[in-house]
Amino acid sequence: MASLPLVPSVQLIAARLPEIFPEGTENRNYVVREMAARTVFVMFYVGAVQGADRWIRPSQVTDMSDEQAAQADDEARKAWTAQSLSSKKDRPAKPWYAPNSREPVRDETLRSGLIVCRAVIEREGIPTTSSLPKYALEAEFAALFDPSLSGADLGVAIAAWRDSHLSKAALSRARLVKQGAAVARDAVVVTFPNGEKRSLAPGPSSSIAKAVIEVFAPKFLKQPAVLWLSESGNKVVARDEGLATALGLKIDPSKALPDIILVDLGEDVSGSDMLVVFAEVVASDGPVSRERKVVLTTLALEAGFDERHLAFLTAFMDRGSSQFKKSVTEIAWGSFAWFASEPDHIIELREGQPTKLSRLLPPK
Repeated sequence: MASLPLVPSVQLIAARLPEIFPEGTENRNYVVREMAARTVFVMFYVGAVQGADRWIRPSQVTDMSDEQAAQADDEARKAWTAQSLSSKKDRPAKPWYAPNSREPVRDETLRSGLIVCRAVIEREGIPTTSSLPKYALEAEFAALFDPSLSGADLGVAIAAWRDSHLSKAALSRARLVKQGAAVARDAVVVTFPNGEKRSLAPGPSSSIAKAVIEVFAPKFLKQPAVLWLSESGNKVVARDEGLATALGLKIDPSKALPDIILVDLGEDVSGSDMLVVFAEVVASDGPVSRERKVVLTTLALEAGFDERHLAFLTAFMDRGSSQFKKSVTEIAWGSFAWFASEPDHIIELREGQPTKLSRLLPPK
């Protein structure tokens, strides 16, 4: 059996996990929090690295303690491993976690986090319900915690691991979130569907607004146009009076208008497929809630809109963001949610009578 590997400190692991898993990683909180760092530490402590035929189970993470973690010689590690898997084991006086914390270790940190990211492997042939140890670090992932690896060399190694282990969708999502953060530091220039350009103040709201106009609109609308664009503080950036007049619409800037009003002119010359999209950008402020939807619908009807041709959108940078997690329970039924980091997808919050799932599934 292979010798036990060196054990990096929990502090080093905790510092590197956010570097390895960038903003935009699915379930990122599960793989960068303290519980994840401690889980990785226990795998190193036991020697559970791919190829060594050593494995851990979640209870070993909950049974670890600071006192035991400080005993890093091979004999102490082997003795603890055997004892922690024994049916007659004694829990330490000050364990890292309560016994029932093994569920979040197993279900969140491992199954929904590190395994999905291909950072942890599972032992083959072990039933799901078995208590046998079955988790180990993927070898190349484990190599990223070598204390001698630092600076540019560490950055290159992390980038190479991401490219070979994270899915294309995960890499794209992380890249778009990073781009949005970079754009937010500089003045944001938005190109409208007609080629016209407008400048927005630096900030995350502007980055999301840019994505709504430049990415969402051409992807989800047939013939998009920008009717209204404002910044925080109700500063009007763009207002197409000519288009509003041609459509018979009245925009009253004194009203509580949304951040963006898009118009899909459609393809039917009669205008039967025209759509007006009220969009709220959420970087700090709230989404299109039920109350907000009622207000906007009333304003739209008063302005001459047809309720059949209204749509409501809440736009976020990423569905892993704290803004989305905080707002998701407030988003109105009968509206949509869209994320700049996953631009090809959209969430529909259906309302009305229940519909059979078979009718909601795409045709095969």
